[in-house]
Amino acid sequence: MIQWMHALSKSWVATLLMGGLTLSFVVWGIADVFTGNSGAAVATVGSTDIGQQEFQRVYRNFLRNQGQQMGTEITPEMAQRMGLGQVALQQVISRTALNNEAQKLGLTVSDAAVVQSVRSMAPFRGTLGQFDRRVFVQAVQAAGYSEDQFLEEIRQDMTREQLTAAVEGNFVVPPTYAQAIFQYINEKRAADYVVLSPQQAGEVSAPSDAVLGAYVKAHAERYSTPEYRDADYAAITPADVASGITVTDAQLQQAYDAQKSTYVIAEKRDVQQIEFKTQAEAADASAKIKAGMSFEELAKRRGQTPAQISLGTLAQDELPDAERAKAIFALPLNQVSEPIKTGFGGYALVRVTKIIPGSSKTLADVKDELSKTLQTQLAAAKLVDAVNAYTDARSGGAEMKEAAKKAGMKVSHLAGVDITGMAKDGTRADVPADPEFLPAVFKGEVGEDTDPFPTKLGAYYTIHVNGVTPPKLKPLDQVRTQALADWTAEQRSKLLASRAQTLALQAAKDKSLDGIARELKVPVQHSPALTRRTNDTTFSAPMVTKLFSAPAGGVEFGPQGASGNYIIARITGITHPALSPRDPDFQGGVMRFSQSVAGDFSIALANAARARQGVKVNQKLVQSVTGSGQ
Repeated sequence: MIQWMHALSKSWVATLLMGGLTLSFVVWGIADVFTGNSGAAVATVGSTDIGQQEFQRVYRNFLRNQGQQMGTEITPEMAQRMGLGQVALQQVISRTALNNEAQKLGLTVSDAAVVQSVRSMAPFRGTLGQFDRRVFVQAVQAAGYSEDQFLEEIRQDMTREQLTAAVEGNFVVPPTYAQAIFQYINEKRAADYVVLSPQQAGEVSAPSDAVLGAYVKAHAERYSTPEYRDADYAAITPADVASGITVTDAQLQQAYDAQKSTYVIAEKRDVQQIEFKTQAEAADASAKIKAGMSFEELAKRRGQTPAQISLGTLAQDELPDAERAKAIFALPLNQVSEPIKTGFGGYALVRVTKIIPGSSKTLADVKDELSKTLQTQLAAAKLVDAVNAYTDARSGGAEMKEAAKKAGMKVSHLAGVDITGMAKDGTRADVPADPEFLPAVFKGEVGEDTDPFPTKLGAYYTIHVNGVTPPKLKPLDQVRTQALADWTAEQRSKLLASRAQTLALQAAKDKSLDGIARELKVPVQHSPALTRRTNDTTFSAPMVTKLFSAPAGGVEFGPQGASGNYIIARITGITHPALSPRDPDFQGGVMRFSQSVAGDFSIALANAARARQGVKVNQKLVQSVTGSGQ
């Protein structure tokens, strides 16, 4: 699905384009309005509401996709620090705005096109390698959709693609603009700099208890006990159903036959062929080959290019007639054949330029692999059946324990556990070793059951949160040592930043770093060539941004990576690479750049649609879904 805000976050070109959108906001007199209450919707775009359940689904799937891309499980705390709740929110708002525009224009996608798209999706293929409805239903349910909701989502995606494709067209960036961008991107700078250490910031006086206590209260999240939750949960894992699964020989044979093309691969050959109308013509050409003429030269004299004489890479059963196929697959590599009669009444000289050996694995060779795959699939089916039985029993009024017993699920109790799995007494609680379990416990509403949900490890859980023990600020004496260290470091950092600013102003006035270097008793150091992409332990990305915004001779200051030091730097040189507009590499870059900018037009279209339609966001509902106060 279209990742609008994700693409926007990676593209500085989009930022340039977005600047032009300010005018549209002024013209329409509408902007995103953040309110404390806008009904039951998380957000409203124009007259279209984005419901809480829809946003929960989008956010859950967004975190799962981001985690897969990053190769790690994203916890609620990580998501909050990274601002992923707002990214997901902006995505769904932009998609909704484009959906509204597409609907207004009368764009639509037929049922047949939607069905064809869904049936071609790899995640919905079963053991036979074809679309499997059972796999489809399980996958969309795991993503939080009903079948109708998912199909409508696909229809909307395809409709939006019609709209954005019309906008992107065949756009090409003007050459002069591309040259300016090239020079901007490839600019290099050099700087002299001095390093200011925390020890040079000056002494920090010890705080009073009142000051330290106020600091602790202001940073309560650092010095409080964690939130604890008491919950009951029902669970079922693949191990719980494994003993009841038997893979039969018939199932193994069926699976092998369905995937036989992956186990039995025929030999293939790259074949070239020159055709003749008569046997005499073919024999004459064969004699020329034997006399030393190359196959390429023969083809050239007959007015044929290498592409015209190539039959491609073929298996023996892909050739049109059996006799010719047999002769071709008997040829040694790079040897020209004797005249071969074709199935169309003519003759041909053939050469094999490459042989790709075939391979064959019997059922016995892959039996263990197939058995494991089938066991996993059968276990997944049993788990879904169990979850459905649990849901039916719970909907019928059964308590969690009773419903779980009917479904073969196990019920357990958590008597106060934090998000890391620790109990109130500091010991590790007995919780499932599944990274998706505890985040779900801390997402649940008190007094309500979560919907049964699957995890990447194959298990299913449903959770009932009984109660919450909120975080509690620890006594000052209990956190004094850590709080004093944190407060002192923060004060020293402020002093260091203030002194760095003062020294930078002095260096700018002096037009040299020599004076402040003598005062600090440190050497003036010289940077290597810096680019806009430089980001290392000396020159962090924010510092590089400041240096590339400064004029020649300008002085800037900032933190030196994560060392705790500050650097004060003065620009000593600016260079731009030579450029020829006729350079093929540059021209190729212009085309790639144009394609990137065309994609950013789609982002601009989404933002313009948002501006025209108006957006309202319910912050409280967003926070309840994402756990973020952003």
